[in-house]
Amino acid sequence: MKGPREELVYVPCIYRNTGRKKPDFLATVDINPQSPHYCQVIHRLPMPNVGDELHHSGWNTCSSCFGDATKKRNRLILPSFISSRIYVVDVGTDPRAPRLFKVVNPEDVFWKCSLGYPHTSHCLGSGDIMISALGDPAGSGKGGFILLDGETFEIKGNWEKGDKIPSMGYDFWYQPRHNVLISTEWGIPKCLGYGFDPADLKKGRYGRHLNVWDWTTRTYIQAIDVGEDAAPLEIRFLHNPDAAEGYVGCTISSAIHRFYKTKQGDWAAEKVIQVPSKKVEGWLLPDMPGFITDILISLDDRFLYFSNWLHGDIRQYDISNTRKPRLVGQIFLGGSITKGGPVTVCRDEELQSQPDPFVIQGKRVQGGPQMIQLSLDGQRLYVTTSLYSAWDRQFYPDLIEDGSVMLQLDVDTEHGGLTVNRSFLVDFGKEPDGPCLAHEIRYPGGDCTSDIWV
Repeated sequence: MKGPREELVYVPCIYRNTGRKKPDFLATVDINPQSPHYCQVIHRLPMPNVGDELHHSGWNTCSSCFGDATKKRNRLILPSFISSRIYVVDVGTDPRAPRLFKVVNPEDVFWKCSLGYPHTSHCLGSGDIMISALGDPAGSGKGGFILLDGETFEIKGNWEKGDKIPSMGYDFWYQPRHNVLISTEWGIPKCLGYGFDPADLKKGRYGRHLNVWDWTTRTYIQAIDVGEDAAPLEIRFLHNPDAAEGYVGCTISSAIHRFYKTKQGDWAAEKVIQVPSKKVEGWLLPDMPGFITDILISLDDRFLYFSNWLHGDIRQYDISNTRKPRLVGQIFLGGSITKGGPVTVCRDEELQSQPDPFVIQGKRVQGGPQMIQLSLDGQRLYVTTSLYSAWDRQFYPDLIEDGSVMLQLDVDTEHGGLTVNRSFLVDFGKEPDGPCLAHEIRYPGGDCTSDIWV
């Protein structure tokens, strides 16, 4: 937390489903307030293929290698959610101008692992790299893991052992001190890949389990049910490696569950936050969920943050008492229920009136807050507005036309509270190849969501 202030961030930018036949690219953004290029994209690394859907990234070397002079955090691992390619990007030679280092072809992923739709990448203490997958090569659900060699970046095979494999996958976090890995479930790729169909909810096509793995034997040992159609996405252990607990955000049910190790030695979960749905007219369904799409925990394990992509707010909770999170900050940054839009809120358990559209530096922000990243000292929260191109197009068509943005919130780390930094705006609607969809935010050197301490 006492490290230097962030000056650069890497942001995957997506053109898939925008109607612009351009490759996705990795943007390098200058976020140093003293720089003449503040809030500007200073470099773009286009991928060699069209239609990848770049998504979440990770590092080649993790915190457990600290002190090993032979290890450097100089490669960014960038899986492609739709094409199943895995890009390895050199960010060490020139952090301000990343270059492509290696491409792992989808055929290798398919044949060597019988997996596809890669999502989350985490480095391991062994020096290898592990990437979760949502499905098999045909797009059916399958919750396995791809193992990459951390030096050659060749596929070594599957991480998991044994015959039991969850029927779905998405995100994961591991904690060797408790001999555990826990993974989550979004849904079946060939169903969710083209948009959200409410009919799929009653057909078991969205996930409802946290899947517990024995870290040493790599075997699947337990499923924790967090409710029908919960669609648990991002999962975070507390950063303290001794802590046997953390949180997971459930998207469709719009709930936060705390998971924890029991006295018996197995794992359980309890709902600790529920975002009420809003009764609406003029939308896909009569009840609009908050749609929790990203969560993170501050490095000191004091605050939990999450985004409600549909309602349009970001929330900050004090988790000093992990079983009873306390709301201490909330701010609206767009969303589907703003005044003057097509949606009318008929009943709302939380708000007295619909929020105003969010405008910054003369630009009306389309979409809702989605991916978030916190500065190491916990004082600045960065936000982007794209979830996934097919769902962006469905829920926020104006986002496709105008492009997404990156915003920055100032955080009160003493009492809690969020305020918009009005001088900060990165407008991805002004890209040279046309408006694009900006997704995850990653700092050079690691951040709140990339690092696992062992």
